[in-house]
Amino acid sequence: MNNSFQKYFYFLSSLLIFISCTTTSKKENEVVITDKEITWSKHIAPIVFKNCTPCHRPGESGPFNLLSYADAVKKAKLIKFVTQTRYMPPWPADASYSHFIGEKVLTKTGIELLKLWVDNNCLRGDSLAEPNAPTFYTGSYFGKPDLVIKAQKPYAVKGNGTDVFLIMKFPYEIEKDTLIDFVEFVPAQRKLIHHVNGHLISYANNRAFNYLSGESIHEDTKAQLMDVYSQMHIPYTDQLQPQFPTLTPNVVYYLPGYIPPSYPKEMGGYKFKKNGAFLLNNIHYGPSNKGLLDSSYINVFYRKSSIERPVAETQLGTFGISKIEPEFIIPPNEIKTFHTQTTLQQPISMLSVNPHMHLIGKTFWAFAIKLNGDTVPIIKINKWDFRWQYYYTFKHPLKLERGTTIFVYGTFDNTKNNPNNPFSPPQSITQGNGVESMKTTEEMFQFIFTFLPYKKGDENIDLERK
Repeated sequence: MNNSFQKYFYFLSSLLIFISCTTTSKKENEVVITDKEITWSKHIAPIVFKNCTPCHRPGESGPFNLLSYADAVKKAKLIKFVTQTRYMPPWPADASYSHFIGEKVLTKTGIELLKLWVDNNCLRGDSLAEPNAPTFYTGSYFGKPDLVIKAQKPYAVKGNGTDVFLIMKFPYEIEKDTLIDFVEFVPAQRKLIHHVNGHLISYANNRAFNYLSGESIHEDTKAQLMDVYSQMHIPYTDQLQPQFPTLTPNVVYYLPGYIPPSYPKEMGGYKFKKNGAFLLNNIHYGPSNKGLLDSSYINVFYRKSSIERPVAETQLGTFGISKIEPEFIIPPNEIKTFHTQTTLQQPISMLSVNPHMHLIGKTFWAFAIKLNGDTVPIIKINKWDFRWQYYYTFKHPLKLERGTTIFVYGTFDNTKNNPNNPFSPPQSITQGNGVESMKTTEEMFQFIFTFLPYKKGDENIDLERK
């Protein structure tokens, strides 16, 4: 069997497996509800509080609150519509293909219960038996942080309808060196911030530095980075070598819908020096026709245990380790599919995955094929939504053996029938160069994943944050 035929055979086999796995029997599609009355207190509140309230509360992305019976009644018809159409709750990944922590996927029974409740006048039921609405720490998804780091000054977003890209510095000082578990970027303008990538800058205690002064925001994305860092006072000031402090990449990350991955205590973590800064080397504000002031901040959560197994990250596709084929150009009035792949040189435990495309993305599919031909499902998104991009964390690490090939397929719709197309009439779209790829009107095709070198028993570890 030659190499090209073997790859085609493996691809066809995985496609047939996917179809067979997603076919459901009539019995599985049946919804049986025996209760004569559907009430808020017994049936609906648990569904809403689990799947809707985390976003539909003050300060979060939901446009209205769903914290009470009264809140739900006001939006009852809308709730029925968005759940019947599966527009809400947002969970782009196909839950029949692979599973992740925190899936917001309503069962057929849950959807039918919501419909019956609305159709039958939204009965409240026993108010004394109503569950309490969940409580949340204001300003964080995870509770009270150990440290909150604010920008040295807010950024004024000009309402001129163009994308804005910045480099922004978030310096800090603490009493002593410590360890951190993870960080959380909290956007003040959730509807405006498209993405954030950032690094951790750590200063040695025996060196001289002046990072608290200098520029805190730099807007010239075409400038030389070394010049920008000097203007931001990132280098040491004592003329010794090395000139620059230690940089830990990709510690801060944000996309719409993003929640920091959950790892157990033996995994992850970073060293956190008493003098340092988070350097957001790419913060992207989408186009706005209204001037706004952004005061986003970073929450830091300290680590209670030592760092045993630091987590690594890599990406395929745009700016990644693998080539996109065919050449990544989406001509106008075409729907086009691209793919990228890589073969593992060591066994790994895959922890979380992040598919990434822009506005004209249509579908996304990643899977792996072992040396023996077995297919490993990773993630499938049947209807791409630019507004909801997650870092999906597996319930247990996904073991992938040495020699396994990861395949990624992405389809893009550059036609006038795509309501998300940024151009009318459609224009040729590609990834641009450098920061140009970050613009929403350009495109990207990336598959980012975190992993560890495999250790026996990894596949049995529970990754859910307790």
